[in-house]
Amino acid sequence: MTKSGVLLFLILLLIVSCSSAEVLDEGTKQENRKPNIIYILADDMGVYDLVCYGQPLIKTPNIDEMAAEGMRFTQHYAGSTVCAPSRGTLMTGLHTGHGYVKGNFAMENEGNLPLPAETETVAERMQKAGYTTGIMGKWGLGGPNDEGHPNKQGFDYSYCYLDQRLAHEYYPDHLWKNYEKVNLNGQYSHDIFVKESLDFIERNKSNPFFLYLPFTIPHGKFQIPDDSPYTNEGWTTNQKNYAAMITRMDKDIGRIFSSLDSLKLDNNTIVFFASDNGGVKGMSDFFKSNGQLRGYKTDSYEGGIRAPLIVRRPGKIQKGTSSDHISAFWDMMPTFCEIAGISAPKNIDGISFLPELLCETQKEHDAMVWEYFNYNYGWNPGSTVQRNYLLNQAVRTGNWKGVRKDLYKNPENVLELYDLKTDPSEQHNVADKYPEIVQQILKIMKEEHADSEFFVK
Repeated sequence: MTKSGVLLFLILLLIVSCSSAEVLDEGTKQENRKPNIIYILADDMGVYDLVCYGQPLIKTPNIDEMAAEGMRFTQHYAGSTVCAPSRGTLMTGLHTGHGYVKGNFAMENEGNLPLPAETETVAERMQKAGYTTGIMGKWGLGGPNDEGHPNKQGFDYSYCYLDQRLAHEYYPDHLWKNYEKVNLNGQYSHDIFVKESLDFIERNKSNPFFLYLPFTIPHGKFQIPDDSPYTNEGWTTNQKNYAAMITRMDKDIGRIFSSLDSLKLDNNTIVFFASDNGGVKGMSDFFKSNGQLRGYKTDSYEGGIRAPLIVRRPGKIQKGTSSDHISAFWDMMPTFCEIAGISAPKNIDGISFLPELLCETQKEHDAMVWEYFNYNYGWNPGSTVQRNYLLNQAVRTGNWKGVRKDLYKNPENVLELYDLKTDPSEQHNVADKYPEIVQQILKIMKEEHADSEFFVK
């Protein structure tokens, strides 16, 4: 080899060595910093709308791959049977018995019942741990001009529907970017949220971030630019759109994983996927979204509150595992805190399930509690007449599930009791056979209720 050839070889070797060192250095940086946390939330999607849970008609290859590469939970619960209180439990670590938001509550102007200013949310906790925080999607816990705005509740960056009523429309006239009202020109809102989430990940690739993605898919209206790959199915338009919406979200979740991989963030990012309540009546019947579970959204039976949960982090969570650990949305606050290496707030209802994710000894709940209050849309917030009524209560303790329903019509309605181990579909009320369990659950319901300003029992 000539001298010039040797020199060229040495230069190329130096370039390759430096490039390799940069890659190794970037990998070392990622390993030495706190893990990124992404929490993706579908809206009104049943447990069994995913192939990895048994769905035969709707295609969800990326979420299924997420399950194959992580842990799938079989007994996870939403925070409530409807949107706002479910999200409230997620943000605060309090079940709806103790929470401030116990039902959907629309304010007169744009926005929903706001979280009080003194609320400590999981986003605020993440900020204190050094995380940059972002939310893209449906908020539902405050409006543009009150203390419940996401930027006042711990989010550094937000791009949202602030009002749940407006989130029924996928082609809205506006969304809110932080405090700025952004007028849209026929854009599909979900696509905006996906672009914003990818941009957020890119902007914050060098520092730990907490990204909350409460997508509106597949909540009705059932709107989508393209109903493929179901165009030629002999279904109704809404059925095609519903399936296509879930498949579109699945594709975009795949794009998020691709972004994490290309930015070398994959191994240091833990991703969660869930849904905010059970599937809705009608659509769920066609797709068997709730499987054999009884009830739908607004019910406190399993079909109304059971949710999927899939968690993935390469190298930390064992591939292809499933867990029957009983968990709920209020467990997310302490779980995120433990992942971030900080303590959770005191006096919350949640229990971290990070040990379960790592196949270690896991603490269990003594009891799980749900309350669902109705909101009367004709009620004047200035009225002294209480118009928000407790509709349903539910408690799970071990395999026992107690349900009290239709309490608006009959506040003294008797408790139904089910053994979920032998009767997961809640078909056989055994309250008359186990009066001591009935009394135990009624005691829990009484002790675990706390009135909030607009929801008085």
